Amino acid sequence: MLNYVWMGLIFLGLAAAISTDVSEQVSHKYQKGNPLQAELRIADTTETTNSFENKKAIVTVNATTFSSFYNEKVRQPVSFETQLSAKNKNGFYQVLFLTNDVSPAIWKKMAKVNGNGNDLNAKIKIERQLSSNVYKCQIILEEISIVKIKEVTNSVLDYAETAVKIALGLIGIMALWLGIMKIAEESGLINHLARGLKPITKFLFPEIPSDHPAMGAMIMNISANFLGLGNAATPFGLKAMEELDKLNPEKGTATNAMCTFLAINTAGMTLIPATAIALRASAGSAEPAIIIGTSLVGSTCATIVGITTAKILEKFPIDAKDFFSWLKENSKFLLIVASILLLAILSITTNVLSPLKNLFSFLTPEAFKNFIQVLSTIAIPLIIAVFLLFGFVKKVKVYEVFVEGAKEGFNVAIRIIPYLVAMLMAIGIFRAGGAMDWLIFAIRPLTSLIGLPPESLPMAIMRPLSGSGSLGIMAETMAVHGPDSFIGILTSTFFGSSETTFYVLAVYFGAVNIKRTRHALAAGLMADIAGVLGALFIVKLLFG
Repeated sequence: MLNYVWMGLIFLGLAAAISTDVSEQVSHKYQKGNPLQAELRIADTTETTNSFENKKAIVTVNATTFSSFYNEKVRQPVSFETQLSAKNKNGFYQVLFLTNDVSPAIWKKMAKVNGNGNDLNAKIKIERQLSSNVYKCQIILEEISIVKIKEVTNSVLDYAETAVKIALGLIGIMALWLGIMKIAEESGLINHLARGLKPITKFLFPEIPSDHPAMGAMIMNISANFLGLGNAATPFGLKAMEELDKLNPEKGTATNAMCTFLAINTAGMTLIPATAIALRASAGSAEPAIIIGTSLVGSTCATIVGITTAKILEKFPIDAKDFFSWLKENSKFLLIVASILLLAILSITTNVLSPLKNLFSFLTPEAFKNFIQVLSTIAIPLIIAVFLLFGFVKKVKVYEVFVEGAKEGFNVAIRIIPYLVAMLMAIGIFRAGGAMDWLIFAIRPLTSLIGLPPESLPMAIMRPLSGSGSLGIMAETMAVHGPDSFIGILTSTFFGSSETTFYVLAVYFGAVNIKRTRHALAAGLMADIAGVLGALFIVKLLFG
């Protein structure tokens, strides 16, 4: 299934890019070769010569003229500073100017596409003098074409570089935590943890022996994710996948345990969404940690639905008789899940649960935030100290064992590079090509039925695709609507209610060369949808 999704992302992105470029070319969006009327003020008046060559100038375009020319609304005159070069035979001065934060969006886009960052080339022809040192002129900017295809090309190269940086950045972290993990294995600490959680792990992973190393690695990964220790969670997760693959009878094909494990990972259940809180604080939120509770509710919904989906789909293909027997055995669990989802959807669409807001009035997010922050801060040093001390007491040669485990980190990090490059490249093409806009347009009628604000829809779609992309959307949304507005809180909660599904699948399956992912993607996407619905439910309940 991942093959079809990968190809779909690429070809949808390319189709969107080509159609957009053709449309822009036909509509002359960038006004290729057309002159823009402006005023030019000579800044350097020390010389009395009539020559303007090598003189500094300030060029200003009237707001109405600019808006009409580019069909892009601007409220203030558009200006830039430049230096006039030698005049050519047609009377034009060649100039170069830099765009900045206050430049019109279309100019910034043109500068980015031409490959020089913030630079834009233009030709200026002085027509007549208006007053002392002020002249009427016309500007012809450099020719811009096939913008989207160029953006796709730049995006592919950027994402390929990003993939390698991510993988190389994991080497040190992988070495550290796989070394610690090796000590925990040798000392028997992992077995103690696995036995303590056996009732839960037996339900989630019935085919994995409770004393197998894979069980301990999965427990450590899930625990690290829950505490918000992202750097620690990934090495434990990759180690778990390696151990699970040792029990895999069909190499290259994901097992039931792998799919369930990744469904839990893509749900992204965590106590404190530190990244979202930090971004809210930087955006000027009065209560940046107010999303701790809402994110926990959203990610809990995602986790329950992700696990349920994985457990159902792992039964297929299945005989009807066996499937109905399974339904009967698990009827109570499925009924509870269905009831929760139905209640959430009803509350979102009808506000029937709005009186329950009073039940949450006693909550103090600040106190909860402080407790979780302290816990998250001391968690990593505490884990390292406990593991090392336990190993030392059990007569484990902690230094030698740590080094032995750390050696695995380099190989694992390097092995995932091709998978990361492939997935991030597809996501880059999909985003840069404009296919995201197509998807938003297609599903907006459906999301409007459940009351999902259109302003938050891009965040809901981007979150499973890209962590950096969703961060950018969240920052932009909060800048427009405010971090403490309903939209600001909702988009922040979306970020804390799920994970980057495609990234997780690429990294974890890539670590063990899994090509047939079975139902892992379906379970992950269902978890993402449940996370969005859960987040919308709780945010509407508390702040709607």
